[in-house]
Amino acid sequence: MQENILKSFFKSKMYFIVRNRKWILMYGFLFLVLCVFAIYISDKLILKSSKYVYTSVGNIPYNKVGLVLGTSKFLKNNHVNLYYKYRVNATVNLYKSKKIDYVLISGDNSTKDYNEPADFKSDLIKLGIPEEKIVLDYAGFRTFDSVIRSREVFSQNSITIISQKFHNERAVFIARKNNINAIGYNAKDVSRHYGFKTMFREKFARVKTILDIYLLKTRPRFLGKKIKIGL
Repeated sequence: MQENILKSFFKSKMYFIVRNRKWILMYGFLFLVLCVFAIYISDKLILKSSKYVYTSVGNIPYNKVGLVLGTSKFLKNNHVNLYYKYRVNATVNLYKSKKIDYVLISGDNSTKDYNEPADFKSDLIKLGIPEEKIVLDYAGFRTFDSVIRSREVFSQNSITIISQKFHNERAVFIARKNNINAIGYNAKDVSRHYGFKTMFREKFARVKTILDIYLLKTRPRFLGKKIKIGL
């Protein structure tokens, strides 16, 4: 009885698809075109911020605070995440070159066993950055939140964002569209093979950023009381 019902169900679905295949193909094609167009436009808009990102520590202007964008320390195979490792190294380089005085680490701490800011802090201290020069933001659940909270919670109107180039472009774009005078310092990037999934997700993250800013008028998930950095 159940088998007959299933056969009847799938038969009706196949009949619907065959009968309406022209419309299904047309709408599918239009959806694909829309996705490609959205990715193209978002890339074009966000790439305008590339003039505010720097690879050379010698050329980058000074800012009181460097904002490190969080990521997980370990991959699922328990290997150290290269995005994480290179952001740590870039932060130390920026600090020791006296291009920043304080480090604001913004990342995800949504569960007791997952704490991106604490991982960064521990490794930065080991590499010579004093603990009193490090401030943690546990509510940086995504790039948009981290950037906006740097001003709304930590009172920074001018800041240096530390991440990989593709990420900095998006973060600086968000900042400048929200009247934050941000620049980016590019951590070392990873190989194409290593970063394929991340770069694929980045395309859609850029589309979401454009929607957040121009259409949805998104705000961070949490704000909270002001936290002072330095004197």
